[in-house]
Amino acid sequence: MPRVVVDVMPKPEILDPQGEAIVSALSTLGVSGVTSVRQGKRFELDVDGDDQTALERARDLADRLLANPVIEDFQVRLDGGPREVGAQ
Repeated sequence: MPRVVVDVMPKPEILDPQGEAIVSALSTLGVSGVTSVRQGKRFELDVDGDDQTALERARDLADRLLANPVIEDFQVRLDGGPREVGAQ
């Protein structure tokens, strides 16, 4: 069963108050060098079927439910396994 990842982000022209708050908090914590943050959402879906069918179903779900296409963009991809290092 393929795992599909849907990443949803505000469109570039949309203000991101959460991202701005994070940049401000980083400065308060003494972190320098981060000039911009955009906060989004990540969905992981286990979908029945082959890879292509799973991607198509996830695109449909993202367009209809997971993202607001007026203010958000989304990307759909197959999960290639863990890529992050560190915190779990």
